[in-house]
Amino acid sequence: MNVSLKQLNVFVAITQHRTLSSASKSLFLTKAAVSLSLGELEKQLGHTLFDRVNNRLVINQQGRLLLPLADEIINRANNINQLFSSENELIGDLHIGASNTIGNQVAPYLLSQFREATGHLNQTLIIANTEKIGQKLVDFELDVGLIEGELKETRLNTTPWFSDNMVIIASPKHPLATRQNLTLNELERSAWLLREPGSGTREYFTKHLAAHLINWEESFELNTTEAIINATSANLGLACLSQLSVQSALKDGRVVCLDFPLTTKRDYWLIIHNEKYQSPLVKKFVEFCLEYQAI
Repeated sequence: MNVSLKQLNVFVAITQHRTLSSASKSLFLTKAAVSLSLGELEKQLGHTLFDRVNNRLVINQQGRLLLPLADEIINRANNINQLFSSENELIGDLHIGASNTIGNQVAPYLLSQFREATGHLNQTLIIANTEKIGQKLVDFELDVGLIEGELKETRLNTTPWFSDNMVIIASPKHPLATRQNLTLNELERSAWLLREPGSGTREYFTKHLAAHLINWEESFELNTTEAIINATSANLGLACLSQLSVQSALKDGRVVCLDFPLTTKRDYWLIIHNEKYQSPLVKKFVEFCLEYQAI
């Protein structure tokens, strides 16, 4: 058996892109070359690695067994290539995923301090909702995830990071904006601005507010926190958001916090794949993140 790095790169690209066409574009190879490389790999292993479903390639049990090993071999090979071209002991690329509040409010400062402390500059940051970040980790597209919501995925190791207060915001023109000591009854029949399903913010609202309200309605579903803040400022509804995410809008007077006690904090989590190879770079970043919570 003579499995090559090219074959493993093709295999991993297909798991991430699901089709030969998309994988070939990401690798700058022809579709025929990608198909040939996959066929040779499957022939050498004596097993198919994907099920063919409606022109898409869905990784099967044999493919899932190979994926963490292929990921580790590729990462180690990349480290070897960079080992003698860098004086920094932390080599390679670091792929980070963050859910929206963390990605916009925390990650820029975290990465700035990480670069200053280590001298490592090759990071990529993907911002998406909690569910999508979790899926990208499962698919070995990311090294580390920083999320706001909960994920019930046994393949991911979840470590508590820190917590943030949640607040209800409104336009200064909203009838409840100046009311004191609001109760749940006074929030009944309100219109709410919500994030999309899969968002940690949406999950928090569903569990900790909507579950206790009898009558409420959705005003708009928006897929960014900034869009929700702007819609709230325009008096299109109430919103329940992280205190971190609304600091600027509160300071500018675009929105106000309602005087309503939200006693439950929202936890933030650091997640990694149980089987993904952790290079010294990944281990250092995880360690840095866990120390960052005390800063």
